[in-house]
Amino acid sequence: MRLRIIALVVATTSLVLVSFLLPLALVLRTLAADRAVSTATVEAQSMAPLVTTLDDRGLQLTVDQVNAGSSTPITIFLPDGTVAGTRAPRSSGVELAARGQSFSTSVPGGVEVLVAVEGLPGGTAVIRSFVPDAVLHHGVARAWLLLLGVGAFLLLLSVAVADQLARSLVRPLTAVALAADRLASGELSARAAVAGPPEVRRAGNGLNRLAIRIGELLAQERETVADLSHRLRTPLTALRINAESLRDLRLLEDVDAVERAVSEVIRLARRQAVEPAGIGCDAGQVVAERAMFWRPLAEDQDRPMSIEVAANPAVVHVSRDDLAACVDILLENVFTHTVEGAALGVRLSHRAGGGAWLVVADDGPGFADGGPVRRGVSGGGSTGLGLDIARRIAQESGGTLSIGRSSTGGGCVTLEFGPPAAGMERGWRHRRQSRLRG
Repeated sequence: MRLRIIALVVATTSLVLVSFLLPLALVLRTLAADRAVSTATVEAQSMAPLVTTLDDRGLQLTVDQVNAGSSTPITIFLPDGTVAGTRAPRSSGVELAARGQSFSTSVPGGVEVLVAVEGLPGGTAVIRSFVPDAVLHHGVARAWLLLLGVGAFLLLLSVAVADQLARSLVRPLTAVALAADRLASGELSARAAVAGPPEVRRAGNGLNRLAIRIGELLAQERETVADLSHRLRTPLTALRINAESLRDLRLLEDVDAVERAVSEVIRLARRQAVEPAGIGCDAGQVVAERAMFWRPLAEDQDRPMSIEVAANPAVVHVSRDDLAACVDILLENVFTHTVEGAALGVRLSHRAGGGAWLVVADDGPGFADGGPVRRGVSGGGSTGLGLDIARRIAQESGGTLSIGRSSTGGGCVTLEFGPPAAGMERGWRHRRQSRLRG
């Protein structure tokens, strides 16, 4: 915007300067030529009385003296054919002036001023004054350079004024754009500085009100989720009492797991700040732990289960809990939507440039054409939210989720996780080496 304003001012100023300076330059050239011709005419007319009073010798001496101090040489053509002064050809203009006409005409190299002098015994004498082009245009080049300098100065002045004007307009708009970017990145405390023209101030106020409203809606949503989650504690308490009466340890462990999940939902719902920029974990360790957690179930269902985890740390820009949730979602989908005995595999590998690839494949029927692409839509009797949650976690880390078919024709889900912030992977490697030495 700033460059466009400057370009507009430069274009407008240039048009004004051209429309003003070009005619002025032509007028200066014409005035210089008219002044030179007028001076030559006056000199020629001043010689007319001498032509009628001096003899040929005295006239020649007088003309030579005048030509010595003048840039417009004078030639006098007498009726008897004698020529006094600078030698010049007897042109058609001289012949016309010999008939009693005084005038000036353009000839090659300059302008010829002709003055007819009558009253001589032998006829009419002609005084010729020649004005060369150098005299006609004397001082014109300097005047044009002066005009060009004035025009350049005015143009630069207009650019400086336009730049200051553009800065006064662009600076508050830039502040509003930066505040919008900070809001888009999750910094809900960002506010735009209200400054500049009325329209820009109005946009800044609108953005600030929008930020406040977004914060209020998010706070309300967090409180609503926390309240709804807290209501689950009552039936969970009743369920725990019943489980204790049955003395079923596995059921008690499941109830404890549900209570921990509800507590985590309440904690996350009441969290006021976003995750820190340096969040991350060792994907290999998390995937190995979750795969080992699901292996007993695979053994109970006679499912061959292969686990391939990279030996070196694969640090990703995902929290430990979110990555564990992704692994649980993918494995739960396999156990839920494939028959018992269907094999499955979990593979974690390094991604070029940092991050990791997580692939979960099975020998089941696979996904329908296109796969589950919309949140809350599922053809398998589930809520349809699991894969969407995994996709969102992967995208927040800078990766993607893709669905395809395994080598055996079953389903295959690939999660791409981006690398953490600069320097964090070295910290994870250092901590792992410290644990190994310990």
